[in-house]
Amino acid sequence: MGDLRVTAGPFVFGAQFEEEVAPKTCAAFRARMPFKTQAVHVRWSGEGVWMPLGDYDFGVGYENHTSYPAPGQIILYPGGISETEILLAYGGVHFASKMGQLAGNHFLTLTSGLENLRKLGEMALWQGAQSIVFEIDE
Repeated sequence: MGDLRVTAGPFVFGAQFEEEVAPKTCAAFRARMPFKTQAVHVRWSGEGVWMPLGDYDFGVGYENHTSYPAPGQIILYPGGISETEILLAYGGVHFASKMGQLAGNHFLTLTSGLENLRKLGEMALWQGAQSIVFEIDE
């Protein structure tokens, strides 16, 4: 399945860490696993779900950052001009907040279950927050 199992709402996805390009972000996230939160539909960024984390500090800066994650890519915005957050793209995304364009560290990529990615996004849009759990796949 991959390095991780991501259970979001009723869907299960396999995922892999992007260790080569985002080693600090991967290590910081791995140290906090299992990581459980809620995913809601993005407000400004397009087709994605986000996990608002307030002032949660992962202790990382920018690495492998992008404003345009592809479907199935997961980015971590480490905080700064907006709150800390994780975003999962399910379609076209231009990562932004009410403060303007942001960039987040691409540190995870979904590897399986992708046929349910859009379903997850639409479920969050029309039904509201979905639980999401990131776990090591053993």
